[in-house]
Amino acid sequence: MTNIQVGQEAPDFTLVDETGEEVTLASYRGETVVLIFYPFDFSPPCTAEMCTIRDDFSGWGASEAKVFGISRDSKFCHAAFKEAQNLPISLLADTKGEVAKKYDVWNETAGFAERGTFVIDGEGKVTYTVHNPAPEIRDHSVIEEYLRG
Repeated sequence: MTNIQVGQEAPDFTLVDETGEEVTLASYRGETVVLIFYPFDFSPPCTAEMCTIRDDFSGWGASEAKVFGISRDSKFCHAAFKEAQNLPISLLADTKGEVAKKYDVWNETAGFAERGTFVIDGEGKVTYTVHNPAPEIRDHSVIEEYLRG
């Protein structure tokens, strides 16, 4: 269970995406943002999760939310993963787990982010959250339904 609570201000951050561009959460004020923390690119469970989002993305896209995947992998690994899986979302490199720690999904023992999803409204407040341990795949259809309101 995460310590990030609904109604709380989402912790700000700046990370690079798969193209090397900086992404700062605060720059998306006024928009809905979804952060999807996951352990590793190319691992079978993470690939399955991200491909489920890709395959059902029309529901996510209809919400006009900005969706970002975040893991400890590098921008280079993210670029290869995004291309190989044809993912419609940006992937952010949290190589030291600093952002995962802010969102309380970092597994210090294993050295990776657990599966945490956070929906952030245009005012920068967390409006929905789910946190699963690494082996437990999330059902993102629940998030998609939440985004459709």
